[in-house]
Amino acid sequence: MIKLILQIFFFAVGVTLGGAYGTQLLALIHIPNFTWESILTSVLGGLIALLIGTLLVEPFMRWFHWLEERLIHTPLVDLLSGVVGMIVGLVVAFLITPALEHIPVVGVLIQFFVSILFAYLGFSIFFSRREEIFSLIPAIIRTRGDRSGKLQQSGVVPMNRAGEAKLLDTSVIIDGRIADIVETGFLDGVIVIPSFVLEELQHIADSSDVLKRNRGRRGLDILNRVQKELKVKVQVLEIDFEEISEVDSKLVKLAKQLDGKVVTNDYNLNKVCELQGVAVLNINDLANAVKPVVLPGEEIKVQVIKDGKEHNQGIGYLDDGTMIVIEGGREYIGTRIDVLVTSVLQTSAGRMIFAKPKLLERAL
Repeated sequence: MIKLILQIFFFAVGVTLGGAYGTQLLALIHIPNFTWESILTSVLGGLIALLIGTLLVEPFMRWFHWLEERLIHTPLVDLLSGVVGMIVGLVVAFLITPALEHIPVVGVLIQFFVSILFAYLGFSIFFSRREEIFSLIPAIIRTRGDRSGKLQQSGVVPMNRAGEAKLLDTSVIIDGRIADIVETGFLDGVIVIPSFVLEELQHIADSSDVLKRNRGRRGLDILNRVQKELKVKVQVLEIDFEEISEVDSKLVKLAKQLDGKVVTNDYNLNKVCELQGVAVLNINDLANAVKPVVLPGEEIKVQVIKDGKEHNQGIGYLDDGTMIVIEGGREYIGTRIDVLVTSVLQTSAGRMIFAKPKLLERAL
């Protein structure tokens, strides 16, 4: 369709130019006037222009499809930043260039060149500083709201205090416990879901691997629940950092810009945040912190499920998933017995409790 439109355009231009200047061209080559010369020159002009257009249309179509592909895959924030910057550049050029028009001979050419230069500078500056520009929008909206006494309905949830923004990473969304934590009210402020995290979650949900696909879809269901069912402010932030390839690095940079906290259960991301000076909320640390404190000498009733690695050991679990290693508990597999805690070991994987059957203690 675009190809046909271009050919019609070239033909129309050729017909117009042939009709307007064909007579003068025939006079230059000393061809006498005749009755149908205007029609003939218009048709010839149109055919010549159509031939030229046919030769140029293929390179133009390749360039047009390349540009279309780039625009389709360019994030909306980046595209808007560039367009706004170009408009600002053209406005500045419009205010400056009228004085250049009075330069003899080349004034109009210089005016055109300066306008193109300012348009390019505006596009380049706004595009390269887009993250900083869009990160200022919440602050601007907040300032307006403070002056007027109420916030405008802008679609952006303002972050009034440092650390109010809680940025979710992919692992904590897939984990699923974040919805229950939010529902209890322990996580306040604004839940921020960056678009690049959402894209990664979408890729996982579209994976050919069944396990990954199910995890991704569960993550999307969790987000839907948090956004629609729970009474918490949720903001999907359309932003990306094309110069950074890793999603975790993007998340850390965004947390710095918003002065927010990263919510994760990823050990490596936790360490990166600490090194970068970004506040982090690790739900694994929260889970370990809320587990009941068990001291040596306390009595616990536990179901012995399986045998342990060492000789005559039995393994059981508390309701919160804490593993209990029972010395001499192998013979009680499948039964529920009272045990006495002998020691508690805190590891990177969680808390481990060592105990022995209370019956053995009585026997001794």
